[in-house]
Amino acid sequence: MTLQQGLAFGLVGLTIGAFIWGRFRYDLIAVCALLAGLAVGVIPTEAAFDGFRNDVVVIIACALVVSAAFARSGIVELALRRIMPMLKTERSQAPVLTTAVTVLSMVTKNVGALAIMMPVALQVARRTGTSPSRLLMPMAFGAMAGGMVTLVGTAPNIIVAEVRQEILGQPFSMFDYAPVGLALTGLALVFLAFGYRLLPRDRQGAVSLSAALSANAYLTEASVPEDWSLGRLTLHQLTSQCGGEEVRIMALIRDGKRRPKPRGNIVATAGDVLLLEGDQEALNDFIARARLKLVREDRPIALDAPTDDIAVIEAVIGRNSPLVDQSVKESDLYGQHGVNLLGVSRSGFELSQHLRTAKLHAGDIILLQGAEPRLPAALQALDLLPLAEREMRLGGVRKRYLPAVVLAAAMTLVGFGLVPVSIAFFGAAVLIVALGGLKMREAYAALDGPLLVLVAALIPVSDAIQQTGGSDLIAELLSGVFTGLPGVVAVAGVLFASMAVTPFLNNAATVLIVAPIGATLAGRLGFNPDAFLMAVAVGAACDFLTPIGHQCNTLVMGPGGYRFADYPRLGAPLSLLVLIAGPPLILFFWPL
Repeated sequence: MTLQQGLAFGLVGLTIGAFIWGRFRYDLIAVCALLAGLAVGVIPTEAAFDGFRNDVVVIIACALVVSAAFARSGIVELALRRIMPMLKTERSQAPVLTTAVTVLSMVTKNVGALAIMMPVALQVARRTGTSPSRLLMPMAFGAMAGGMVTLVGTAPNIIVAEVRQEILGQPFSMFDYAPVGLALTGLALVFLAFGYRLLPRDRQGAVSLSAALSANAYLTEASVPEDWSLGRLTLHQLTSQCGGEEVRIMALIRDGKRRPKPRGNIVATAGDVLLLEGDQEALNDFIARARLKLVREDRPIALDAPTDDIAVIEAVIGRNSPLVDQSVKESDLYGQHGVNLLGVSRSGFELSQHLRTAKLHAGDIILLQGAEPRLPAALQALDLLPLAEREMRLGGVRKRYLPAVVLAAAMTLVGFGLVPVSIAFFGAAVLIVALGGLKMREAYAALDGPLLVLVAALIPVSDAIQQTGGSDLIAELLSGVFTGLPGVVAVAGVLFASMAVTPFLNNAATVLIVAPIGATLAGRLGFNPDAFLMAVAVGAACDFLTPIGHQCNTLVMGPGGYRFADYPRLGAPLSLLVLIAGPPLILFFWPL
């Protein structure tokens, strides 16, 4: 072993040790490792920032933006709307929800797919009394399994494709992962459809501040537009057909006359103003589906105008606020401060009068809409205390089908080899933002900065093992172990190594370290490296044993009320299933 190899191994070893210790953030460890590699000379100065201009980082970033657009569009909730009421027990809920998130993770990044489906699962659990602990972990495992199927489903697939590009001059394409991924995902779904019974029922999920705030019942007004396209609908038909089960119509205002708690057989007509109550997610969804317009004072807000610099914020009215005992009409919020009042939440009191004439009280929570530069000054002038930041959609426009159409076009172009995957997904992300599927600030918020920095900083670190000959040295040692044994044993060994390491590292870090070693080992044994690279990708994706190795597992830990020991209860048998079935499947589709 040369001095440079020893330094490279020491750097990687210290990096892995820091990851396992968990005392510091992953991204901080990665950039420190990059700096240390430069300091000791195992990373050339000219290669220091190769990771930041690597296609891998671009593809991951664009996949995150597309996933965020899916989450905001509501297309998944629309697709599942008719199915959800049929899921009465956990026996049907676990398989259906797990299958839904698994299929979704095949076309979007798996963490994004899980984030989209989690609120749906929690809503079903609340409605039926099912413990979230019986639903969320199977969904997380299903998301990880589904991510194996396509190039963009999970970060390890993208990185493995880049490694193949460096070795063979050609990366894995969009659907090269599908044969092995679909087979293993099918096995995982069959297991999870029954295996959820291994999980405890008595876990109490933690309630986040955002979730607690979302329970606030807001009162807002929406008008029936003159060109309303839904035709003649009674109020009952309107709520039942447009997903208004969680929205209450507190009053109907017609020709200046208010009808509190109107009967369901009243037909809605153009010009009617509906006083609606519900949490902001339910209100936003209902208003979008019913094609109503939010009302500011006596005029509808033009929701189809450019709104990239428009924000919605929650705030509490302070004791000394000039809004106390004032109505919206009297305070002239838009004229004086350039903001609109979209809704009011008042604990313990039921509002049923016209929103613009209702007197505001200290302690009321209000939703304000306005240009981002104006909101801070308005909050200060009105003595309003802003609540914790979270995504607010009331008053926004959903481009429901845009993300799906753009993504399908991008995947088609990549599938036929017409456009490189990095260009296709960069174009998809740009088009979605340009066409209004996501605001620019939402696109920035969707970017997982720590993950992108982790991958970009570790690319030169992992390259140091190759450049110094470290990969050849490890591969030579391993080839002595596997020489004379069936190729399936060597593939199983690489798969096991990836699965054993990834619960304690970020899965992207696992691939960056293990993939070059696996490819070099294949060359030493005289085998096709594709099977070994596939084994690395599968092993890194199947992190079913701890809550810290993969973001999907971490995401469900709090809401599901899981403990560290709950993960191997379901994850250990699933990991064993993948370890047994994986190598033969890999070799069937990728012969040595």
